[in-house]
Amino acid sequence: MGLQGRAALVGAAQYKPEKYMSAPRMFHLEQIADLATQALDDAGMTLRDVDGLITSGAYFHEASSFVPAMVGEYLGVPLNFAEVIDLGGASSVGMVWRAAAAIELGLCDTVLCVIPSRMAPMSPHDDHAMEVMRSSRFGGHSTRFGAPEAEMDLPYGHMAQNTGYAMIAQRYAAQHGYDVAAMARICVDQRFNACHNPGAMFYGQPITVDDVLNSRMVADPLRMLEIVMPVAGGGAMIVTRADKARSLRHRPVLVAGCGEHVHSKSPTYAHDMLAMPIGPASRKAFAMAGLKPADMHMAQIYDCYTITVLLTLEDAGFCAKGEGMRFLREHDFTFQGNFPMNTHGGQLSFGQPGSAGGMTQVIEAMQQIQGRAGERQLARHDLAYVSGTGGVMSEQGALVLRGDQ
Repeated sequence: MGLQGRAALVGAAQYKPEKYMSAPRMFHLEQIADLATQALDDAGMTLRDVDGLITSGAYFHEASSFVPAMVGEYLGVPLNFAEVIDLGGASSVGMVWRAAAAIELGLCDTVLCVIPSRMAPMSPHDDHAMEVMRSSRFGGHSTRFGAPEAEMDLPYGHMAQNTGYAMIAQRYAAQHGYDVAAMARICVDQRFNACHNPGAMFYGQPITVDDVLNSRMVADPLRMLEIVMPVAGGGAMIVTRADKARSLRHRPVLVAGCGEHVHSKSPTYAHDMLAMPIGPASRKAFAMAGLKPADMHMAQIYDCYTITVLLTLEDAGFCAKGEGMRFLREHDFTFQGNFPMNTHGGQLSFGQPGSAGGMTQVIEAMQQIQGRAGERQLARHDLAYVSGTGGVMSEQGALVLRGDQ
C-alpha cells in the first residue's frame, strides 16, 4: 500500500522573505489568490484546472472556520477535495502527500496547496498587541484553562520553542556529546548556499564558524545564528495527475513516498526526548518509494534550529544514532559538497515565513529536480528527501520526491 507515483508537483510560487514591518500587508484571501495565480502560471495552468485545495487554517485572518469554502468562493473554484491542515512547520510536507493521495484516489485532478504568511491589514478597532498576548501568552501555544501546557510547562519556565529545543539539545549533549563547531558548520554551509540564492533573506551575507559561536547565547546551547529568523512570506504549490503533468511546462516531480508521525505536543510528555517522530515518518517514506537514504541526491531538511537538522540526519537514517557529530565533521553541506543539504539556504538563511517555512524546502527540492535552481543547481538532481517539523519536534513528516524519466 502507499502512493504509486501517479501525482506530481508541477509548479510553485513564493514571496521573497521580508521583515514583518516592511512587508506589504495583504488579506489572506488576497495572498492566496496572488500566490495561486503565480504558481499556476509557473506550471502552465490556470484556475480552471484546480479542483482541490489545501490551506492553513489555524491563523487564517478572515475566518476561524469554513476556511476552504471561503477560499474556494473567493477564487471562484468549485472543489472536489478541500482540507485545512494544522501541523505547523510540517504542514507543507503534509499538504503534498495529502494532495497526492487525493489525486491517486480519483477524488480530484489538481490541488492548490497554499499558505499565506504575510500580515493582514488591521482594522481601526484591532488591538494587535492584545492579539499577540492572547495567541501566545508567555510564549506558549496552549494557554487556555485546562491545557496541559498551561499547567505543566509554562509555570516551570518551559516557555516557547527556544527552551524546548535547547532542552533536547542538552539531553543530546549528555547522552552523546556535543561539538559546537560542528553544529555551527550547518549554519555556515547553509549561508554559503543562501549567498548563491538571490531570493534568500541573507543573500550576500556570508558567515563563519566564529560568527556563529560568538553570536548571542539565547537558550544554552543554542546561539542566535543557530535559530531561525521569522519573516513575512508565503508560498503555493500545484500538485496534479502525473499523466497530465507530462504535457505541462516543467519536468514532473513525482511524489514517490511519504510518512507522518505525531507523538506529543511538548517534550515534557515525550517517551524518549531523542527519538524523533521523523524516524518512523522517514522509514515509511523510504519504504514506500523503494529507496534508502543513501540513494538521495539531496536532502532538504527542516531547520528551525541546528539541533533539528542533527536529529533528522540521525533518525531519518543518513547516519547512525549518536553519530551525528561525526557526520557533520565529515561532510560538506553546500551545493558544491558531498552531501547537498538545504541548497536554497535553509530557513536559517533563507528565512522562515511562518508555516510556509517548510514550503521553501519542498519548492527547492522541486526546482532542483526540474533543473531550475540557477547558480546552485546540482549535477545529480533526480531524487530528493524532504522533511517537515511542527511544534517542538512534536509533529513531523517526510517526502521522497523523484524526477519523471
